[in-house]
Amino acid sequence: MRLGLALGYWGRGPDAGHLPPAREAERLGYDSVWTAESWGSDAFTPLTWIAAHTSRIRLGTAVAQTAARSPAATAMHALTLDHLSGGRLLPGPGLSGAQVVEGWYGRPFPKSPPTATREYVDVVRQVLRREAPVELDGRFHALPYRAPDATGLGRPLRSVTHPLRPRLPVLLGAEGPRNIAQSARTADGWLPLYWAPARPEAYGDVVRGLPEAFLMAPPARVKVCDDVAEGLLPVKAMPGFYIGGMGHAARNFHAGLMARMGYEAQARRIQELFLAGRREEAVPAVPDAFADEISLVGPRERIAERLRLGRAGPVTDLLALSPDPHTLRVPAEQNG
Repeated sequence: MRLGLALGYWGRGPDAGHLPPAREAERLGYDSVWTAESWGSDAFTPLTWIAAHTSRIRLGTAVAQTAARSPAATAMHALTLDHLSGGRLLPGPGLSGAQVVEGWYGRPFPKSPPTATREYVDVVRQVLRREAPVELDGRFHALPYRAPDATGLGRPLRSVTHPLRPRLPVLLGAEGPRNIAQSARTADGWLPLYWAPARPEAYGDVVRGLPEAFLMAPPARVKVCDDVAEGLLPVKAMPGFYIGGMGHAARNFHAGLMARMGYEAQARRIQELFLAGRREEAVPAVPDAFADEISLVGPRERIAERLRLGRAGPVTDLLALSPDPHTLRVPAEQNG
């Protein structure tokens, strides 16, 4: 099981704390570093900055939202950064939810997310292979554009720039069983939002039969401490926000995943508190047991045991969420 560093996305402004842990992770032998985007900073620009200050560590997006850019534009980002980094890019697109897709990007949320995702990956791969002009008679992604309002002047094009690598591994962000199954069929890897090694059934039967060499790269917040309960407090912040506020009360993929993991009543309570404006109560409402399952918190020996359990499952790349360069040493030392 390889180790990666998950940096996420910026908050109010540029995060000056991203570069030091990325460089330390490379020094410690981490295999990859990952950035993300929501509705602020983008995923590719910070990754390019990190690429310029490192030499070996691979560079991933977890995730780059598909509504943010057309599949051809994502392929352009990918081939450009892959060249600039010397072949280190791991593109990871993901759909996001209806609130973000329609509220931020002003685009319709696809009625069939698996189909939209499959078509998206198809176009990205056509661009990168550069075998022929890109064409797809897709339901959501049609190249050339042929809708009733089209001019009729569009024609298939092939990338002017030759890709450094015609076959980049594409990992997909997915939470629901259907989308996870789609990832296994059409992509090279899967980026889970949460992963509980003891609950593979929460993700559907597909997890038990993933293709050979298929990448699986979940994040896990790392905190070295003696008091596990106290160490779990910052772990709860992300699921509290995602389950409470990243989606509609009636359609929240994150809450649905938590429910499948055995915490349906708690997920509903977190949503109720968050949507009622009681955010300071929503985060503590995240159960300690849930936070503990998706993180690496506690003394070094406890973290070593959790890593051992992780290596026994399908995870190929564990992405450590930790802004502290010193904390990054512990997984590196214990992952033997």
